[in-house]
Amino acid sequence: MLLLPSAADGQSTAITHALTSASTLCQVEPVGRWFEAFVKRRNRNASASFQELEDKKELSEESEDEELQLEEFPMLKTLDPKDWKNQDHYAVLGLGHVRYKATQRQIKAAHKAMVLKHHPDKRKAAGEPIKEGDNDYFTCITKAYEMLSDPLKRRAFNSVDPTFDNSVPSKSEAKDNFFEVFSPVFERNSRWSNKKNVPKLGDMNSSFEDVDAFYSFWYNFDSWREFSYLDEEEKEKAECRDERRWIEKQNRATRAQRKKEEMNRIRTLVDNAYSCDPRIKKFKEEEKAKKEAEKKAKAEAKRKEQEAKEKQRQAELEAARLAKEKEEEEVRQQALLAKKEKDIQKKAIKKERQKLRNSCKIEEINEQIRKEKEEAEARMRQASKNAEKSTGGGGNGSKSWSEDDLQLLIKAVNLFPAGTNSRWEVIANYMNIHSSSGVKRTAKDVIGKAKSLQKLDPHQKDDINKKAFDKFKKEHGVVPQADNATPSERFEGPCTDFTPWTTEEQKLLEQALKTYPVNTPERWEKIAEAVPGRTKKDCMKRYKELVEMVKAKKAAQEQVMNANRAKK
Repeated sequence: MLLLPSAADGQSTAITHALTSASTLCQVEPVGRWFEAFVKRRNRNASASFQELEDKKELSEESEDEELQLEEFPMLKTLDPKDWKNQDHYAVLGLGHVRYKATQRQIKAAHKAMVLKHHPDKRKAAGEPIKEGDNDYFTCITKAYEMLSDPLKRRAFNSVDPTFDNSVPSKSEAKDNFFEVFSPVFERNSRWSNKKNVPKLGDMNSSFEDVDAFYSFWYNFDSWREFSYLDEEEKEKAECRDERRWIEKQNRATRAQRKKEEMNRIRTLVDNAYSCDPRIKKFKEEEKAKKEAEKKAKAEAKRKEQEAKEKQRQAELEAARLAKEKEEEEVRQQALLAKKEKDIQKKAIKKERQKLRNSCKIEEINEQIRKEKEEAEARMRQASKNAEKSTGGGGNGSKSWSEDDLQLLIKAVNLFPAGTNSRWEVIANYMNIHSSSGVKRTAKDVIGKAKSLQKLDPHQKDDINKKAFDKFKKEHGVVPQADNATPSERFEGPCTDFTPWTTEEQKLLEQALKTYPVNTPERWEKIAEAVPGRTKKDCMKRYKELVEMVKAKKAAQEQVMNANRAKK
């Protein structure tokens, strides 16, 4: 049969007559069961083949209803209609073997069959005794159909199905056969889930994701089971509104308590299963082994990193050591080269000295030195005679001047320069204190002798200084390094060092004494470094000499000043 498609919006369906007559347009209203089926398919967005499958399914359900076998309830005639709440409604209608899986069509068919068989009128016609009013057991059939035909009431009865097993296996029961014990328990409790496609318990080969999804579902289990069927009080029997509210309040509290117990039961079931599940133990062991492996790998990586760092550090230390050894070797080679050069220079100097010794005649040099000494002594004697003659006319000719007195006079003249207050009295007093001859000198004697010394020949002055120096060497045991050394021409007194102190060295010493005070650590070493060519011992001796000279100068000045005050 050809099915006409429905007209679009703003269009109509037209029928074209035969070509023998003129075409006319007319309004046609779609009707019939085929159009009804088309409208259903279009609203459901289903194809014709899908509709055929639905029709087949309805036919199969009708055939199943026709083939449904009812089980006769043996205790049906003994039931008390007043105690209808405690009866098994499925067993009353003969559906005890189907129970909550029974469809509405099956419930309706079962009720129809039970009415045809147990109706009071039919039994009365057959001669059976009938109880009056609602006391007949037929009331139980009517009540059972009333409860099961209403979805809400049927759901309340299914929640307290007397044949349902609420027991929870213990841990000891599932010790050896976990899947055989817990699988049927989860299967029968899955009927309370609001969500479809409840995950299965699985087996030992289930993956971690499947097991995790299973326990996540059951730990967050959403149950539709409710316990309104067990309400002890019926609010329809209440006489007033307050009593009805009180009954509702009591019923709600009882339902909440039973719901809480039901959820605790489900939670206990899941906890027992989780603690006994061998797969969980296996997964934990695998996770532990994995963590241990990761920990070992991490420790190994850290160890390798530390070894690499240690190797790098050792390499750096080795490189630094090699560099240091190389530097030390270079320094040692340079020192060796310097030592070789120094040895070569020493050998050259030694050769030159040897040549000089071989070229000079030692005897001639000694003879020449002896002659020079004799000439110097003669000049010194002549100078002494001339000095005595020159001082004889001054009224003090009886006082002779020895070589020590002359040297002491020269030293005093240098110690008390021009400008000193009562200079010649101070010089005379200084000589009287330090002279070993015991002759007392006056300022007039000192002035006369000083003038006569200024008139002397320079060679005679040199002889006087040389004799004083030779005497100093004998007294202090100084061994001369060269025979041709000449004494200083500054008329200085005897010094403790062979080399005289120059003016520049004296200035450096005085500046160093100011720079490094007494409390300076290693003071004399630093002072010696500040004066080139002088040792620590030289500086200390020179300092002592200067201190003695200053003390003597002050003492002489004080005596002169005291004498002048006494005269006044």
